[in-house]
Amino acid sequence: MTTTSRDQERLDTEQQARVFHALSDARRLRILAVLQSGERCVCDLQADVGLAQSLLSFHLKTLRDAGLVDVRRTGRWAHYSLARPALARAQQVLSKLQQVVGPAPEGCCGQEQSLLTIETVHSKEKSR
Repeated sequence: MTTTSRDQERLDTEQQARVFHALSDARRLRILAVLQSGERCVCDLQADVGLAQSLLSFHLKTLRDAGLVDVRRTGRWAHYSLARPALARAQQVLSKLQQVVGPAPEGCCGQEQSLLTIETVHSKEKSR
């Protein structure tokens, strides 16, 4: 069975969705931030991010499934590190989307608004 370019594009899109899903949780972002300083044993990660072992395992699995972290096992210990190529690909996808979107939309009274500003206003309204 051969893979067509359309099939490959669908697979790429599904992988990108897994990556952005993994990046959509504050706890997983915190785990990634801790891993920026280098490889960490899972027991150290647990202390650093303040999550129970079962919840940390769930989030690490999500990050592994998205390809954002690598795991190295030595005996009973698991050591996690950032999978920098996957993070670079996510950054490339965002850059391409930014090119497609173009300049920021015009806001009220002809003022230009950035998407970040729109999201910030929306989140402030939700918190009221």
